[in-house]
Amino acid sequence: MTTINLGKIEQVTDLRETWPNEAQHFTPWLAKNLDQLGEALGMDLELQQIEAAVGGYSLDVLATDQNENRPVIIENQLESTDHTHLGQLLTYAAGHDANIVVWLTKEFRDEHRAALDWLNQRTGDDTQFFGVVVELWKIGDSLPAPHFRVVASPNEWSKSRIRPNPLSARQQLSRDFRPALAERMRENEISVRPYRSQSAARYLIIEHVIQRAWYAAIWHDGRPGLELFIDKRGDEGPRRNQEILEALEQSKESIEAAIADSVFAEKFSWERTTGNRRHTRVAIYREGDVFQDTESWAEFQDWMIRKLYKFREVITPRLEEFAI
Repeated sequence: MTTINLGKIEQVTDLRETWPNEAQHFTPWLAKNLDQLGEALGMDLELQQIEAAVGGYSLDVLATDQNENRPVIIENQLESTDHTHLGQLLTYAAGHDANIVVWLTKEFRDEHRAALDWLNQRTGDDTQFFGVVVELWKIGDSLPAPHFRVVASPNEWSKSRIRPNPLSARQQLSRDFRPALAERMRENEISVRPYRSQSAARYLIIEHVIQRAWYAAIWHDGRPGLELFIDKRGDEGPRRNQEILEALEQSKESIEAAIADSVFAEKFSWERTTGNRRHTRVAIYREGDVFQDTESWAEFQDWMIRKLYKFREVITPRLEEFAI
């Protein structure tokens, strides 16, 4: 009879054997391995900054969910949760106007997990709170392997991971159009930002021009468009976003004349900060409908590529003074 030898999986109870110091060891490691946390959350996480300032405090990790282009804040704690870190978490969420809030810790106390559940029930769909336990496991003398276990999340998030909601006709068309556009851009030697292929988002981020400002192809309401999206964060974010837009508006007529033409009834949109909208945008749209005219997809995509070249030529040099 054949003998089968198997190892035993054991949990490493002291995380500080691997990461002695939170700020010096764990946070830099996490910043380089956000894909592992993103896999547990069902997100494509891209690092923006570590130790991001919020007043007199520092957020451990500021990231972006590339699937939906949403800011993500991550607060680390290699001990059991406490009230101090809960307060910091809310302070950082407000300071960065975050859509996704992640509390990463060794152990969740029941009262703190209940607090995240309560926040998910009371806040709107645009803000989501996650509680994640970080664990280390090994087999025999192997190196420890990290494992992220989600213990608190929005109700709809957990349901969607088990049984995705059926897509509407427009969502399915958007899901098909997006990778086709990405492939068309790669054929033209344009590197697009990573994205989840199954996402039905109605935009494709192409490239960052300066920090927290990027070019994207858009079809929110069906109209093909190309935009500069400006979304600097923090207390000074809205002011900086408006400042950049106003600087561009000083050359509004020459910018539009250099980029737009009359062939496809092209129109510009200059969007300022107002009400709850913190970002600003410079976008150009053309006639047509991605959802109604699928036979024209190649034409729409080629148009987006041509407008990207124009944006690079006309707008990019004007943003150099705002690079920091």
